[in-house]
Amino acid sequence: MAGRLSGKRAIIVGAGQEPGETVGNGRAIALIFAREGAEVMCVDRDLARAEETAALISAEGGVGFAHGANIAKDAECRAAVEAALARWGAIDILVNNVGIGGGGDGPAHLLTDEAFDRTMTVNLRGMWQMIRATLPTMREAGSGVIVNISSLASIAGGFQLAYELSKAGVNRLTTSVAQFSGSRGIRCNAILPGLMDTPMAVVGIAGATERPVEEVRAERNKRVPLKGGMGSGWDTAYAALFLASDEAKFITGVLLPVDGGASVRIG
Repeated sequence: MAGRLSGKRAIIVGAGQEPGETVGNGRAIALIFAREGAEVMCVDRDLARAEETAALISAEGGVGFAHGANIAKDAECRAAVEAALARWGAIDILVNNVGIGGGGDGPAHLLTDEAFDRTMTVNLRGMWQMIRATLPTMREAGSGVIVNISSLASIAGGFQLAYELSKAGVNRLTTSVAQFSGSRGIRCNAILPGLMDTPMAVVGIAGATERPVEEVRAERNKRVPLKGGMGSGWDTAYAALFLASDEAKFITGVLLPVDGGASVRIG
């Protein structure tokens, strides 16, 4: 089924990606949305990476453009939305694909103040600020879709407390927005990716732990219950496509695991 987002206008936050041989969630979402007919605003704090994604969209015959913004800063969130409105006049879809970790994160007795504040500011406050900037125009239009990229770590884990808390907050942010704005025709859902073979995850962990990339990849593959090992950015992207499309018009407030069965494994 082609054209599932035909005529839609979508902001994808985190549409750039870290260098690596695989595709990141944000870039995959931007590409899939454009292939399905959406015009895509590729937002990233690294403008050059956003421009790379927009160029890939253009090379495939789609419509995409880049915008640089650090969503930890409220003024830059508002500026991104204003730029989208200046071009389109309305916004149909907002995808918040944001997540940082490490840098002093850890279990409760080791987590640093700096890591806690930085992680919560980007992962939770940044998503809220983008939603706050976007909701007024969606509420006025009486329609809109928000897809937040949370994490399986929001309901599991124990080793990265700040990350886990920030993503648990994203889950509640999602359900709160769904409940409050549903009467205005706005749907809000979240995706909880599990172990994914993305540059930020695999290459990032390999660098932080000083281990070979293939060793990290093999170790993560073994932890996935579903045959085939880790998922990819494309798996996240296709879930986001469904939730953003009219096929999911009666779905809101959902926290959708995309995790190869990891969330249902006990013991």
